[in-house]
Amino acid sequence: MFLRLSDIPLLIDGGLKSFFLDKWSGKKCYMISARDLDIVWGDTPSYWKWMPLPESRFPEVAELRSVCWLEIHGKIESSLLSTETNYAAYLVFKFTEGGYGFDYQPAEVSVGISGGGSCTKSVYLDYAETGQPRQLHIVPRRVALFSRTRAHLLARQAPAPSRERTSPAPKQRRDGWLEIELGEYFIKGGEVGELEMSLSEIKGGHWKAGLVVQGIEVRPKGSK
Repeated sequence: MFLRLSDIPLLIDGGLKSFFLDKWSGKKCYMISARDLDIVWGDTPSYWKWMPLPESRFPEVAELRSVCWLEIHGKIESSLLSTETNYAAYLVFKFTEGGYGFDYQPAEVSVGISGGGSCTKSVYLDYAETGQPRQLHIVPRRVALFSRTRAHLLARQAPAPSRERTSPAPKQRRDGWLEIELGEYFIKGGEVGELEMSLSEIKGGHWKAGLVVQGIEVRPKGSK
């Protein structure tokens, strides 16, 4: 059973979450599906599209059509996690072929216990370790007319400012998706409350499209 759960995540909570065990430590790990996240404007079809994707472990993923206000929140009961363990949360995502708008302004991310403090930092979702916009991990799809029009307008904007390579970069996962760390939190014995995580980009005013969200994964820091 342990070997199975360390290799094949188990869908739980009506398919809204997946559960698996860290292969090296045996600690509990979860992924919260996009449908179980709080995505601002997520139920507005002109902003977000819900669709199946064969490479996702969940029945649906969320594809960003076009917004300038990007905000995603997730939470999980701390009692579900292994105690005396330093956990990290990761947004698991891809880009569509017509994705744009993520190289102008960093997103702010945070992880913390409900009612307590949390540490906020900035990340770029498209920022490759080479310091160049990331061009890989595309979900092939024809670019809609609306997206092409928006991209044409964006092309007239000033180029994205250069960024130091010290910014956290998305990393490739073995399952073909990308992930970016949102933060970490140490789960103490007797910890109560919900572990909350968030990602937002609401300051830049730039239109963005093409982000495909599978979910947020919560696992011991350092595990893969």
